[in-house]
Amino acid sequence: MDDKIENAIAYYTKQGDAILAKVNSSNNLTADEIIHYGEEMSKIEYKLTALEVARES
Repeated sequence: MDDKIENAIAYYTKQGDAILAKVNSSNNLTADEIIHYGEEMSKIEYKLTALEVARES
């Protein structure tokens, strides 16, 4: 079970890093794009928090 949790944490961390790289490398994002990326990061952070809690249990 720990391997699945670690794999999921690695996956979502990589997804979050990809979003951050996209946002940081763009200098002409629209407000809608910024909101969209923020929502996606929020979902990823929520999932990472839940996975870290599960790992500690």
